[in-house]
Amino acid sequence: MVLKNNRNLRGIHRDAFKGATGPEVLDVSATALKKLPAEGLESVLVLFAQSAYALKSLPPLQGLWSLREAHLTYNSHCCALLSWSTHRDFTFNPAWNNGSTSCDESDSTARVQHVIGGSAEGTLPKDLNIFSDADLFVDDESFGDVNFHYPELDFCQTRPTLLCTPEADAFNPCEDIAGFSFLRVAIWFINILAITGNLTVLLVSFTSRNKLTVPRFFMCNLAFADLCIGIYLLMIATVDLRTHGHYSQHAIEWQTGPGCSAAGFLSVFGGELSVYTLSTITLERWHTITNALQVERHLLLTQAASIMAAGWLISLGMGMLPLVGVSSYSKVSMCLPMDIETPLAQTFIIIILLFNVGAFIVVCVCYVLIYLAVKNPEVPRRSADTKMAKRMAVLIFTDFLCMAPISFFAISAAFKVPLITVTNSKILLVLFFPINSCANPFLYAIFTKAFRKDAYQLMSALGCCKSKASVHRMNAHCGEKAINFGSSYKGSGTAVRLAVMEGQSHHPKEEGELT
Repeated sequence: MVLKNNRNLRGIHRDAFKGATGPEVLDVSATALKKLPAEGLESVLVLFAQSAYALKSLPPLQGLWSLREAHLTYNSHCCALLSWSTHRDFTFNPAWNNGSTSCDESDSTARVQHVIGGSAEGTLPKDLNIFSDADLFVDDESFGDVNFHYPELDFCQTRPTLLCTPEADAFNPCEDIAGFSFLRVAIWFINILAITGNLTVLLVSFTSRNKLTVPRFFMCNLAFADLCIGIYLLMIATVDLRTHGHYSQHAIEWQTGPGCSAAGFLSVFGGELSVYTLSTITLERWHTITNALQVERHLLLTQAASIMAAGWLISLGMGMLPLVGVSSYSKVSMCLPMDIETPLAQTFIIIILLFNVGAFIVVCVCYVLIYLAVKNPEVPRRSADTKMAKRMAVLIFTDFLCMAPISFFAISAAFKVPLITVTNSKILLVLFFPINSCANPFLYAIFTKAFRKDAYQLMSALGCCKSKASVHRMNAHCGEKAINFGSSYKGSGTAVRLAVMEGQSHHPKEEGELT
């Protein structure tokens, strides 16, 4: 049956072929069909469904008993068919065994009847040369004496092969989303850590009774950006869990559906907003410490809001471009913009990668300048400098782990010189890409005394940890006096230096917090 090039064909009734003999060849290429009937395709030997882009899912594979050749639109469908073909049980097919449910190797009569009994005519190619005048002997009407010189008759031992095109390619190998078992576990651990840590930062920051300062404002933006990465990983992990072992049957529906587009948008938007915010935080700290005693030059909240508005616009633009045809989120199962087929898509990927590399360089340079600016040999407490240097090293190291491996391999792939397969790149995407999203809430917020003070105040309002909250309020009062005293002598003391690393306002009337 040839239905090829019928652009208006959007559906076939599910009972259209039910009870019919055939068709042996079904051609639905270049049609608008969204699905094939679930029943009545048991006799199809050859299936053509090329350029049938709306046909994103196959019918139940058990209904394609006799399929020997398939020419399809999507390579993931071939993955599903070939995987099913290697495990399908021909003895379960009534067309082969005439209703029998077993294949007895000792019963040659049964083996022949699998082939030529009952409805075999509807399941074998008409030009298959089964019988020969010289070698098949039949006594009376039975098949007791059979000379099995013909291996094609012994279907209990020889299984017909399935030819399917297009084959799997480098971007879509025949595997589950996670690819490796240990990644399946790791992706859940990482996304739960990222979501929990960043939600905690947002909850404590929004419920804090303290004045919203520039550092806290930046922390909220950073936590939201990293939360987007955590949600992206949660979406990928959920789909991987639901399709484990049979992802190929759902690959096209997922990769071309709204879920993958949403996940891809969150990954790009969250990733770029996080990079932008990290750079902004570092620049703000450098600007503040170099003007520690000139309060009038400190960044105002309105200025910080304008800076972050620009970052949101840039990140939204980068996340939206693949949705309007510049690159694509549907190229790979991880829903990342890896499409570099056109010069525009290639340019888009290179710009993103260079943006990330440039941001990393800015972070490194600023932290070095901060360290040099606050390193004062006249201050007796040298342990403060050591603590600050260690924290800077941790921040730079986590940024390097997150950006460097992915940027290196991605830039090589963007120039069409891939140095790593998609399968192996999933290790980088799961273990390295979300490092900052997991580490940032702890390094920039949770481990700081300012955050702990806000957290204890929140828990005190809920009826617990009241003694801890009282201690932190007392320390805050003493800290304000200490900073005021230090500022009156215009010294760049330990309190000011460590306040920079804690991300505080460095202005006693705004924060009043010692580390």
